[in-house]
Amino acid sequence: MKTTRKCRALLAVSLNLVALFFSTTAFITTYWCEGTQRVPKPNCSKDRKHNCINYSGNDTSQNKVHYSWETGDDRFLFRHFHTGIWYSCEENINGGGEKCRSFFDLAPASERGVLWLSVVSEVLYIMLLVVGFSLMCLELFHSSNVIDGLKLNAFAAVFTVLSGLLGMVAHMMYTQVFQVTVSLGPEDWRPHTWDYGWSFCLAWGSFTCCMAASVTTLNSYTKTVIEFRHKRKMFEQGLREEQTFIDQEAFNYFRDRSVQSVSSSVEVFPGPAGSSGGKALVPRGSMDMGEIRESLGEEQC
Repeated sequence: MKTTRKCRALLAVSLNLVALFFSTTAFITTYWCEGTQRVPKPNCSKDRKHNCINYSGNDTSQNKVHYSWETGDDRFLFRHFHTGIWYSCEENINGGGEKCRSFFDLAPASERGVLWLSVVSEVLYIMLLVVGFSLMCLELFHSSNVIDGLKLNAFAAVFTVLSGLLGMVAHMMYTQVFQVTVSLGPEDWRPHTWDYGWSFCLAWGSFTCCMAASVTTLNSYTKTVIEFRHKRKMFEQGLREEQTFIDQEAFNYFRDRSVQSVSSSVEVFPGPAGSSGGKALVPRGSMDMGEIRESLGEEQC
């Protein structure tokens, strides 16, 4: 039983560690959502010959009207962007690299409170995962007493379940804020196409591992309690059977002793000829003839 309990505890610790790693990675990265943004093409210059608008003629004076024969989506560039809880980064079309903006500045004012709640829930989620992981490790490596191990197991399961619920709420709140920002955010940021990124997958993978760890911990606690109850029941049943056997032996012993005591204090004598029985049981103490004469004399007087 001890080996099986250790294996279940090791599995729960492993799942909790994976959940903690996934959640921390998702929290600090900026790939929750990614896609493309449609922006107007910049004017062509000496340094930029491609993906730009080339006006007819070489005169670039602002006093003249310039024409471009590009229409529809040909007038726009589609730059890549990716967004996380803290920042949103998009491709820099005027140079290399990326430029990032705070996602709190991009979110509508009506959704910033929900975004802050999402951040607080994510932090609490990670903190409770750390607490649950610590309790599981303490129960696995430093608990020699089974009762203390069960207590640590129960607390670890409670903290892990609470962390999973907080993580689920945090992920859902962030998803809601991002979808509102897509519709009501700044014009120069609104995505043309977007989808969920690998950070979002890590966040929900962390939630899955967290709930699996809590279920494994609760299963370990329940199985251990059931095994102890079964062993206690078997012990009590064996104790009752042993007590019944001892009581039966004691009863037989005292019964035999009482029979021997009675038989040793009684003698059998032949009865009178006219009596119906052939023998009579007479106690030894009643055979004193002197006492019989004295009693007869008293009766005659």
